[in-house]
Amino acid sequence: MDPFLIRTLEFILAITILVALHEGGHFFFAKLFGVRVNKFYVFFDYKFSLFSTKFNWWRKLRGKVDKDGNVIPAKKDKDGNYEYEGTEYGIGWIPLGGYCQIEGMIDETQHDVEKLKEPAKPWEFRGKPTWQRLLIMIGGVLVNFLLALVIYCAVFFAWGEEYYALKDMPYGMKFNEMAQSYGFRDGDKLIGTEKGDFREFSANMLRDISTAKEVRVNRQGKEVKVQLPGDISLLDMLKTDPVFCRPFVPADIDTVIPQSSAAKAGLMKGDRIVAIDSTKVDSWNSFSYETGRIADALADCKTKTDSAKVLTKAIVYKRGEKLDTAKVLFVPQEDSPSGVVMGVGMTTIGKYMKPTHIDYNVLTCIPAGVGYAMDMLGGYVSDLKYVFTSEGAKSLGGFGAIGSMFPPVWDWYMFWMMTAFLSIILAFMNILPIPALDGGHVLFLLYEMIFRRKPSDKFMVYAEYVGMGILLLLMVVANLNDILRYFGLM
Repeated sequence: MDPFLIRTLEFILAITILVALHEGGHFFFAKLFGVRVNKFYVFFDYKFSLFSTKFNWWRKLRGKVDKDGNVIPAKKDKDGNYEYEGTEYGIGWIPLGGYCQIEGMIDETQHDVEKLKEPAKPWEFRGKPTWQRLLIMIGGVLVNFLLALVIYCAVFFAWGEEYYALKDMPYGMKFNEMAQSYGFRDGDKLIGTEKGDFREFSANMLRDISTAKEVRVNRQGKEVKVQLPGDISLLDMLKTDPVFCRPFVPADIDTVIPQSSAAKAGLMKGDRIVAIDSTKVDSWNSFSYETGRIADALADCKTKTDSAKVLTKAIVYKRGEKLDTAKVLFVPQEDSPSGVVMGVGMTTIGKYMKPTHIDYNVLTCIPAGVGYAMDMLGGYVSDLKYVFTSEGAKSLGGFGAIGSMFPPVWDWYMFWMMTAFLSIILAFMNILPIPALDGGHVLFLLYEMIFRRKPSDKFMVYAEYVGMGILLLLMVVANLNDILRYFGLM
């Protein structure tokens, strides 16, 4: 199956689960406290829906339809209002979220201020005590966070945990120019900082380095301390190409694709690439960097002759103890990380060392899962400060960026790990004090609890409009970034 299609299906399934359970959190507390929920939708149903349990709006407002198609008038209560017929459940066609339309609540689904001038009904959101309304509003965030905990615990129980210990990396790390300017050297094995030892190569490791005053490394068998300023920008560490550091993986060819340029040039599995033309290559890290430069040069070519010249390279390789050279024609390929390929598979760090594997039982998986979830949340919150910089705004990603985080082949382990991570993001983003988000409603409810008075309905309506405007602007910026990155303009 096409990788794009697989990623799309994974993304849609994950978002469906997260949105349904998030809105289910609001729904649960609303029903618990006797608040009517008019509509419960996964995805938005502007103009029409893909699925709905209600026949149509006529049935909802005027009555039910019998088997012969006749309308049975709905009963009215003593105040002349139509009786509540239950919740309309459905699936919309716009996968930007979902909603739970709660009776008597000002949100993005209803702004009927005139109706709110009437006395609050017992079944309305606005007629309930503040503490009940607060629980209804945080229900979605609570469910998303608990979902992440459950998924991480279940994943650790089912698959265990596997990682490559940094201190045991046989070839150490490959550092970029920025890292080397601070004193790191290719081949250094990272041990830890003044805060503690490293465990594995991860975002948390890079965060620790960014705030460290010193990093301990094993350099040719001796422990060396690299002094750092303690305030390196994590964004700067990641945005450079190549990134701050990566595990050092020799450029040993793992596979050669039949009929590819590499196969036609005589390259074989086990050959070690040592240079491209006159540029030394000591690892797959530097190989990827050089092939990226080929792709950049290709973009400036005006003629086919120029393109062929740029794409034809002399690959110097080592077979056993013998050096040889092969002329290889690289082929442009958009879905390749570097943009061009020659038809070889790269070795990974797993070829040179065994991973550390940890199994968990029913009891031990709980603290492991909770701890992992808290680390992910802490890292995400810590990185949020970069969003308010110009470079951080450029790093925002929309649906394309999120979808690309899923694996190109169906992998349940990675699917659930990504779903749990997105659940944490959804929980945190929704609790931000922005009108139209759950956090905005919570902020106004806290105001009411402290000052013993509600914000006016008119203020709440305008606040919703402002909040929706902010969210739409962020969505446009994030997805525009995806488009610009796709076309190579960012």
